[in-house]
Amino acid sequence: MAQVPQTFFDALAVRAWCGLALEALGRAREEIDAINVYPVADGDTGTNLYLTVESAAAAVEAVFAGHEAGGAARPAGNPGGVAEGPTLAEAVRAMAHGALIGARGNSGTILAQLLRGMAQVLAGEETAVHADGQRLRLALRHAADSARRAVAHPAEGTVLTVASAAAEAADGTPGDCGAVARAAYEGARAALAATPGQLAVLRRAGVVDAGGRGLVAVLAALVETFTGETPRVLPAVAVDGAVAGERRACGEARGDVARAAAGPGECADGGSVPGSGGPAFEVIYLLEADDAAVARLRERLDGLGDSLVVVGGDGLWNVHVHVDDAGAAVEAGVEAGRPYRIRITHFGAGDVHTTGAGRSLGERAQRAVVAVVPGEGLAGLYAEAGATTVLARPGEPPASGELVQAVRRAHAREVVLLPNDEDLRHTAAAAAEQARTEGVRVALIPTRSAVQGIAALAVHEPERRFDEDVVAMTSAAGATRYAEVTVAEHQSWTMAGICQAGDVLGLIDGDVAVIGQDLTAVAEAVLDRMLAAGGEMVTLVLGDGTPEAVADRLEARVREGYLAVDTVAYHGGRQGALLLIGVE
Repeated sequence: MAQVPQTFFDALAVRAWCGLALEALGRAREEIDAINVYPVADGDTGTNLYLTVESAAAAVEAVFAGHEAGGAARPAGNPGGVAEGPTLAEAVRAMAHGALIGARGNSGTILAQLLRGMAQVLAGEETAVHADGQRLRLALRHAADSARRAVAHPAEGTVLTVASAAAEAADGTPGDCGAVARAAYEGARAALAATPGQLAVLRRAGVVDAGGRGLVAVLAALVETFTGETPRVLPAVAVDGAVAGERRACGEARGDVARAAAGPGECADGGSVPGSGGPAFEVIYLLEADDAAVARLRERLDGLGDSLVVVGGDGLWNVHVHVDDAGAAVEAGVEAGRPYRIRITHFGAGDVHTTGAGRSLGERAQRAVVAVVPGEGLAGLYAEAGATTVLARPGEPPASGELVQAVRRAHAREVVLLPNDEDLRHTAAAAAEQARTEGVRVALIPTRSAVQGIAALAVHEPERRFDEDVVAMTSAAGATRYAEVTVAEHQSWTMAGICQAGDVLGLIDGDVAVIGQDLTAVAEAVLDRMLAAGGEMVTLVLGDGTPEAVADRLEARVREGYLAVDTVAYHGGRQGALLLIGVE
């Protein structure tokens, strides 16, 4: 990416930094994953950092797009109606918010707090067009301090150490943003090289800290933003005396690192591996709560597990903890406020959010199915059928990077990708293209609903020729009409007339077909319209809060009026819609 150096830290510099950091982490992702041994050797730090920055970059791009779209509405004082760009404050706040809501894993959560800390200083003067080197120094110091406060039990030799070293190096450096960024980078790079001497687990594995390595890449991107030069990044790891970056297979390097880091029954942080005494789950969620409630939450979670990081503020927080009792960690969040985007990872068996068969990294399956699903219940259903799942929560569609990561976790030569949402078509296509560049044969089936995905998965036969399997799955999905019953959020024009906020809507194949007040009555009307065109199987997926009696009534209606039609019902969890209906 050709980069025009930025003299000051303004909105354009924020945009450029996010883009360059995303590119840098994309290049280093596999290497960072391979050296991930602390606090748990789960091999995903590089991916988590990438997804965190991807979310930050997307939020910044959305702010720029909003200003560009508003150009025509500019007042007369703005000749030609040309849109002015966002302010520095708007850009850095978007960056911090995007990182907060998209943070993944321990290191991603800490990086989100580092970016938030910087934003608090850089956005301090609301009308400031740009920040100078002095302001950047203050921002780096505040970032390091706030990140350290966010971690319940800070350890040296981690990304926190690297961030502090970057701030200290910047503190004593006069000059413009370029000089400050370079000093911070060099300080971070030196601190990263010293991390194996600070953590025994790193020393045993012969690696530097993975989170710190990611932060160095982010700071290198900051240097490039202001100077146009790409600094040399420290080699990350020596395995058996050779730099792992010298293109040993990532899976082999990761296995060697994990074995060096921890003996039998021993985890990377000196505890026990999952299943032999250490925390079995990683729990992450966003939380809407006030400061006092979060303070109490910290105390409770600290007693439940370890690796506790709580970042955020102003009513929105990102909570990360390793525990044995995942339910208790979520319940603690419920007591503190409103938790959502809940992600639970079992360290020994893959991710509930991105789940798949627990095969070893060295064993590549011939074929796998990767599917986006709208609720935890369906995620379990798809996983039981052997699919790798990516959870899409209401209003929070997955990014292409998450889909690519799911394809990687599936670890197969051939992958069938089910987006299960019309709006995810382009995202899924981008993910498929990226996976193909990595040597995976990917077929994208344009499923528009999770019930179409269920139909496709039902006829999936891994032993069949790939093309034949894809054709059969595509045919099954295409033969399935889909509907959903939901509640209108605001007044709107629809194909069925004007709806008011609170009305129950029945959508068939994406268009509103029925408007009513009663959930059961609307669901019955939708089902009758769908079965009027024929069908052999009805699939019902109930969302959270939908009474079981609704499914019972619909099943009875099918038995009474459509004798040759079978019905099956599932619980989808928090899927957005009250009810999903499929008719095959």
